Amino acid sequence: MTSEDILGADSAGGYTYEQYFSLVELGLLSEDDPVELLDGVIVAKSPSNPPHAEGVWRAQTALLREVGERAMVRVQSCLVASCRSVPEPDVAVVPWRRRGYADAHPTTALLLVEVADSSLQQDRLSKSRIYAGDAVPQYLIVNLRDDCVEVFADPDPTTRLYRTKRVARRGDRIDLDAFPGVSVAVDDLLPEPEDD
Repeated sequence: MTSEDILGADSAGGYTYEQYFSLVELGLLSEDDPVELLDGVIVAKSPSNPPHAEGVWRAQTALLREVGERAMVRVQSCLVASCRSVPEPDVAVVPWRRRGYADAHPTTALLLVEVADSSLQQDRLSKSRIYAGDAVPQYLIVNLRDDCVEVFADPDPTTRLYRTKRVARRGDRIDLDAFPGVSVAVDDLLPEPEDD
């Protein structure tokens, strides 16, 4: 693949994941650049403020505790969700592999979590469609604005939509669809409320 092939992204569909990763090899993007590939478009990621960082840590900690060694919990790492999407979900629970993912990024996940404040609309619209299209069984948005968790389940890859959506609030537990009998507390995902 030449640099002209990479830089001349298909006008109809944008960049493919191969072209996107080649931008790093050419030095046009760095592995540390805060971007991700969503439906063929290279999109800047919002900077992480303290509540977002806390939400990511809390989700990672809660899921590691509940899932144990049945799967791998990755934080802000690439997921090759389609030929034109390489999001970096805040937390991804992916199938267990003895050798891990040192040779290739995962292409599917058992559960994805986005912690949302300024990114809420993108997480609800673009990311939910990408994740449903990849048949991710369950997708959680830790909604920092409204102090709740939005639960998306039962994906339809053809329409790229989740058939089931609900809001879970403090005091609720969320059953993890990929792990029968396992649930996570909403209070373990949301940052501690400020004292009045």
